[in-house]
Amino acid sequence: MINYKEFDSSLLFEIKAIYDDSGWSAYLQDNEKLKSAFDNSLYLFGAFDHDNLVAFIRCVGDGEHIILIQDLIVLSTYQKKGIGTYLLKHCWDKYQDVRLFTLLTDIHNETSNHFYQSMNMKKLEQANCVCYYR
Repeated sequence: MINYKEFDSSLLFEIKAIYDDSGWSAYLQDNEKLKSAFDNSLYLFGAFDHDNLVAFIRCVGDGEHIILIQDLIVLSTYQKKGIGTYLLKHCWDKYQDVRLFTLLTDIHNETSNHFYQSMNMKKLEQANCVCYYR
């Protein structure tokens, strides 16, 4: 059974395993920078199968005027189970009064683009990046 809760950078090796599973190798080069990035994030919320982190959302911003979803990532074996939707909706509700709730994704990533469009987020395309906002 999946449960959801806040977490912190003490789960660095589980965080790295999720990035690695998704091929996000840029995050894997420097443990100190990755730990610092998580320590300096506004909000971290994870999905856990028993005590194992299987997905997370990481928010950065000021919490009043802007929220940027820096990462929304789910282990491949847990995808298509509603976990990403739950994580995004949770943050959407938590920051419902924030003026700009946004994220960026690769313009060529069909799965991500379909997902954010299914959440009724608005799309702004530029170069090789897509910005979604509410």
